Order: sequence, then structure tokens, then C-alpha cells
Amino acid sequence: MIYIEEALISACIGKERKAQFQLFKQSYSFLMGICYRYVRNREDAEELVNMGFLKILTNLEKYRKEVPFTLWMRRIMINTIIDEYRKNKKEKEMFKSIDFNEYHDEYDAKSVNDYMSKMDVEQIHSLILTLPPMSQRVFNLFVIDGYGHKEIGAMLDISEGTSKWHLNSARTKLKEMLSIIANPVKIAAS
Repeated sequence: MIYIEEALISACIGKERKAQFQLFKQSYSFLMGICYRYVRNREDAEELVNMGFLKILTNLEKYRKEVPFTLWMRRIMINTIIDEYRKNKKEKEMFKSIDFNEYHDEYDAKSVNDYMSKMDVEQIHSLILTLPPMSQRVFNLFVIDGYGHKEIGAMLDISEGTSKWHLNSARTKLKEMLSIIANPVKIAAS
């Protein structure tokens, strides 16, 4: 987490360009980390950072000091990502909305956690990027950003059950990939 001084925030509210640039430099890595979880390439992540940062600057007067500034920025960034997703009709048309309320698949969370504890962040991130786009978004929103299925459904225009299905599907696929990584000789010998 980063720390942004109140004086810098005040200077940005006052439209001081140097302060705005300083805020951008201080928050860039933090915002990029959020965006990079949701898109597959650096250029798209940078574009989202720029769009989100512009929203942060234009809404600074609405910031309430009782909320940690980084959490406020994070929320704006995630909302920007979701807004861009909604605008992208091409990708939305590729996804057929189906209600999977009855779908339940058990997975062994302990084995997934054991594998993941031995991996570094880049390895985990690269596995998440291999998931289908909608499952990747749901996984990130639920597991990393802490949203509930009802909220995710509203954000992505899918049912709560479909959100649960995508999370379960993502976990299953990650578990399969992790088991291949953990046991490459065993799989090759089969």
C-alpha cells in the first residue's frame, strides 16, 4: 500500500500541475497493479491507468478524508475497469449469459493453496491470465478485490449464479494447471 500526504491531495484539488504529476508518479505502480490483474497486456493496463487517474483527478473534491485515500483510488480504478468492460461490446457479445445457479463443483482448496504458496506472484499472475476473460474478471473481483457474487453480478451484468460458476470454473482450471506444474513427470508418464 502506498501513502499519499494530505498536502499533496490538497494541492491536486487546487489544480497544481506539479502536484498532479507527483500524485501520478506515486500512485502509478499501485494503479498499474490493479489494472494488470484484469487485462492481458501492458498497453491496455496503461490505458486504463490513464483513464482511471483522470477520473481520480476530476473527482478529488468528492474524496472524504475518513476513507483511506488508496482505498478510494482503488475503488475508482476498479469502477473504471468495469466501465470499460461494459463499453467493449465485442467481448460482451462473445459471452453468452447462462444462469448456473445449480452448478456446484467441489475443489480441494488446501492443495491449491499449498501449490500457490510455493509460487511467486508473477507465476500466479501468468496462470490467472490464461483463464477465459470473464472467469478471470470474476476471479479477480472475488478473490483479490473482495467483492461478493451479488456485487460482481451487478458490475458485469450477469446473474449471481453465473458469477459463482465462473469463480468455480476459474478455481478448477487453476487447480488443474497447478497440479500439472507440481507433478510434470507424473503427467508426462501417463
